[in-house]
Order: sequence, then structure tokens, then C-alpha cells
Amino acid sequence: MFLPQEIIRKKRDGEILTREEIRFFIQGVADNTISESQIGAFAMAMFFNDMTMEERTDLTCAMRDSGMVINWEHMSFDGPVVDKHSTGGVGDVTSLMLGPMVAACGGYVPMISGRGLGHTGGTLDKLESIPGYNITPDTETFRSVTQEAGVAVIGQTGNLAPADKRIYAVRDITATVDNISLITSSILSKKLAAGLDSLVMDIKVGSGAFMPTYEKSEELAKSIVAVANGAGTKTTAILTDMNQVLASSAGNALEVREAVRFLTGDYRNPRLFEVTMALSAEMLVLGNLAETTADARDKLQTVLDNGRAAECFNIMVARLGGPADFTGNYEAYLDKADVIKPVYAKVDGIVSAMDTRAIGMAVVSMGGGRRVPTDNIDYAVGFDQFIKLGEVASRDKPLAVIHARSEAQWAEAASALQQAITVGPDAYIATPDIYRQIRAEEV
Repeated sequence: MFLPQEIIRKKRDGEILTREEIRFFIQGVADNTISESQIGAFAMAMFFNDMTMEERTDLTCAMRDSGMVINWEHMSFDGPVVDKHSTGGVGDVTSLMLGPMVAACGGYVPMISGRGLGHTGGTLDKLESIPGYNITPDTETFRSVTQEAGVAVIGQTGNLAPADKRIYAVRDITATVDNISLITSSILSKKLAAGLDSLVMDIKVGSGAFMPTYEKSEELAKSIVAVANGAGTKTTAILTDMNQVLASSAGNALEVREAVRFLTGDYRNPRLFEVTMALSAEMLVLGNLAETTADARDKLQTVLDNGRAAECFNIMVARLGGPADFTGNYEAYLDKADVIKPVYAKVDGIVSAMDTRAIGMAVVSMGGGRRVPTDNIDYAVGFDQFIKLGEVASRDKPLAVIHARSEAQWAEAASALQQAITVGPDAYIATPDIYRQIRAEEV
């Protein structure tokens, strides 16, 4: 029999916790026999003394097992159950294309996603811009849509990693959010509870990234790869660039439009294409759906070209309550802003830097994200046709087109964008779209 205060004391003093102690504490979190003050003390002890990789794995598994763990075996899938998770960015709409693309290649993608957090856009908020789309279906519907469409993107249910919900809520108000051990267990407990065979992590680097430096992003990537593989789920992390908006748009309905145009071949932003292909290809390789990355990219290009990926997306939308003809008729369903016009730089010159976080917060300020959880979202507002780093801003080339509800809102967004994007005579120093890939054998 363990005492919560003794477990807290042990970690406070820098000692290593046993698997049994961790499981006891997390089970108490899940069944409410551990108080919020004890959770806060436990989180603070971990914040200052951290955890070994073995402790992180034990913590993640205990949080995963604190609620329902989905088992797909009885579904008799003829392919692997695979997923991707991103640490979040601005204009990061990869999930909406990646899921259908991998599904069209024979994978099954039960993607449990989140809402926007801070300056980052949320996949669920984007999908809710589609009329009727249900992000909280019952478990049976989740299973059947995954089987039929090959992909189902939904929100976290109440009985999936419930310990994480309580711990995260306490971390948020006790200044213990930014700790690698706690971040690793929070991300992975939810993902691994989805019963995955393999996972690809997209870890962002740059001005719009969750982690403040490249070194911290790399540290998180290595932690996630080590812990997930230690927990029995094949996992690779890919470090991708977030020094500028990833897509050509930022804003919920605007990003959904871009995702549909990407899937149908109408328009594919080159950076968005490269990152989406890199993540999708690794999913196919990990899931044994392709022997090599080159083979995987060929398969993915084929399902984009023949329309199968777009078809998988449309089936998912329809089966989760959205319009049956959404992919072919999306303009009729997505909300549009009242004021749509470009914003220009104050001087002509080369775009040498973007404060991507500030751009994300500008979308939030327009109503395209939440300052507090109870805020309603305006799905129509945001930016599109973004200029890219290294391009020349001029009277012929705007910084972006702003979609606003009023002239006053447009003016405020224009000012924010002009401040967030650096334009001048300085040359642009290019950063790679993909920094590096970290596989299990490297950690």
C-alpha cells in the first residue's frame, strides 16, 4: 500500500519512482482519490527533478491505461492502424490531407485531435467549420467510420486517458506545463490509448513552434520516440519548420478550403506539400505499407492523382454528419467573411522574417481562435494567399489577403500582420522545410 504524500516526497527529493508507485498515483488521479493539491505538488516535483526515460515510459503507460484503450483487433482491418501528431503551428492543416492520403494507401487512421491552443490552430476547430461535422461520435461510430473511410478525425472522449485531463488542468494553473517529461506523457497517453500500431510525430521548430528553441524541440522529439517505442508503439519524430505559416492560409474555414484544393489537385502549396508528404511517407514505411520512402511517396502521389485520397476525405465528412457532396461543393457550405481584401507592406522589400506566433495570435484576435475555452469561434475569419519568406513584397505582391467581419477588424489585422512580417533590404537566410528525422534506433 502506497501513500500519495510519500510518492510526492520521493520525487521531491530527486529519487526514482517505481512502476508500481507511478501506477498507484495515476490511478488515484483517475478515480479522484488523489487531490488537486497533490497533483500540483507531484507536477512541481517532476518539474524540478524531472524523470528518467524509464519513469517517463511508466508514467505514459499508466496515463494511457487510466481509461479506455481502444482495441481494433475484432475489426479485422486489412492494414495497420497508424496516426500522426503535431506539436501545433500556424496554417498547419496537414492532418486533413495526410489522414485521407494514408487511408487511400491502405492504412487506417483513427486520429484523435485537439482544439486550438494559444497561437496554434486546432484540427477540431477547422473540421467544425464544416456544417454538421460531429467531432464527438460514440465509440461504435468512430470504429465504423475508420473502417469505411480509412480515416476518422475526432476529439478526445471523456474515458480516453482521463488522468491526463486532470493533470493537464492542474499543470495549466501551476506553471508546470513546459516540462519535457510531462509534455511527453500528456501527448502520448492520448495517442497510445487509440490502439495504434505506429505513430509519426511532427515536432515544430521556429518562431511559431511550441518549444522555444531547436534544442528543446529536438529534446522533446527524442523523448517521445524513446517513450513511445518503450511503450510498444513504433514511433518516428520529424522536425519540421515553423518559421513561417505552413500553408497559404491561416483560419479555420480558409484552411479547410486549402485542404480540399490540395486533395483535389486544384492548388498545393510547395512547403505544405513537402511536409505532408514527408509525414505521410514515414507513416507508410512504419506501417509496412511501403518498403522505402521513395516507394511511399510514389504511392501517395498516385492516390492524390487518381482522386482516391479526396474520396476518403469526403466519405469521412459525410459519415460524421457533414454534407455528402462536400469535396465537390465545399464553397456552398463554408462560411465567408464580409470584408476580403489584401494588406500590403509599408515599404517594398524582401520578406526576411515572420513572427509566426504573432500571426497566429492575430487570427485569435479576429475571433478565429479562443482566448478562454468558452469563447465561440468565427470560422470565416483569417488570412490567405500568404507571402513567403524570401519573396519581394510590393504594390503588386501583398503580404496576405485578410478575411474580416468589418473594416475595423480588417484594419486591426492589417496592422498586426505588418508588424509580424519583416520587410526590407536584408537578404533572407533560408531554413529547411524538414530539419531531421529521429527513429527508434537513434535514441
